[in-house]
Amino acid sequence: MAEKNLTAKDILQKEFTKTMRGYNTAEVDEYLDNIIRDYDSYQKDVVYLKNENERLISKVDELTKQLALAKKNAPATVGSGVTNFDILKRLSNLEKHVFGSKIENTDNTIDYHQTRL
Repeated sequence: MAEKNLTAKDILQKEFTKTMRGYNTAEVDEYLDNIIRDYDSYQKDVVYLKNENERLISKVDELTKQLALAKKNAPATVGSGVTNFDILKRLSNLEKHVFGSKIENTDNTIDYHQTRL
């Protein structure tokens, strides 16, 4: 970030040379006072934003370290490994467990030779 050449004190203490057809010194002083107030406000904003930026950078670093640690400690898995077949097999086993012999005695197969097209 570029360094500022002027400070609020520099602006306040600036002296302009006076000429016969020069500017109204009261107006110049009033305008410079407004600039000083704005400059001070901008300086406070810059300091706040720098501090906030540093805080957020440190938070990102902390979370990155936590993520790396969590990945390191997580059990190694090769993808989820769950397919539709696995889900259907588990569902079938669950139904057998819940309904017991009712399912085993029921013929749920479809005889395609008896169906009409």
